[in-house]
Amino acid sequence: MNFSLYDVSVWVIPLLIAITFHEAAHGFVAWRLGDDTALKLGRVSFNPLKHIDPFGTVILPAVLLMAHSPFLFGYAKPVPVNFRNLNHPRLDMVWVALAGPVTNILLALAAAVCLHALPFVPADYAKWVADNLKNSLIINAVLAVFNMMPIPPLDGGRVAVGLLPRFLAFPLARLEPYGMLILIGALILLPLLGAQLGLNLDVISTILRTLTGYVLSAVLFLTGNT
Repeated sequence: MNFSLYDVSVWVIPLLIAITFHEAAHGFVAWRLGDDTALKLGRVSFNPLKHIDPFGTVILPAVLLMAHSPFLFGYAKPVPVNFRNLNHPRLDMVWVALAGPVTNILLALAAAVCLHALPFVPADYAKWVADNLKNSLIINAVLAVFNMMPIPPLDGGRVAVGLLPRFLAFPLARLEPYGMLILIGALILLPLLGAQLGLNLDVISTILRTLTGYVLSAVLFLTGNT
């Protein structure tokens, strides 16, 4: 699969913006709710270099893309949050976790609104701007849906831990050290095993793609792009 400089420019820019705003939102909300750990470490920042993880942000998505994985995913450096410092640790953990996906939805809405301004963009740049906006819409919808999977350390897992009764929250929280292994198994290894057995075990990716489609449709509808 060959990528031109143009392809890189219309995917990397919206991806960096999506990741940067997502992570900065976590740190900002944590700071406003009592924990300044991320602020002191410079993570409440719109500088993408503060949030990029060389493996999770660059190498892993590239490998999955070249391997024609059924679902692409990656991750940035987790924003450090000391939940004990939050004013109301369990409830505030939910708000901190939601901040990232909510920010991605807002970015998707902003990109969709900006599509209406394309007729005013100079012709020489119109296609490049349009591709950036469309990819921003897709990337932010995917990030929002993916991160809301109820598996720690994803945002959805932390939301679940914060909302579930303690007898359910504690066992779920204990999965956090193994969360990425579970995701890799469900999104990559299980479909590969299914392909060898002649079975369609790509269930999680199918669910994520379906939910992402619903989010995209809703965003386009709300912004008058249907």
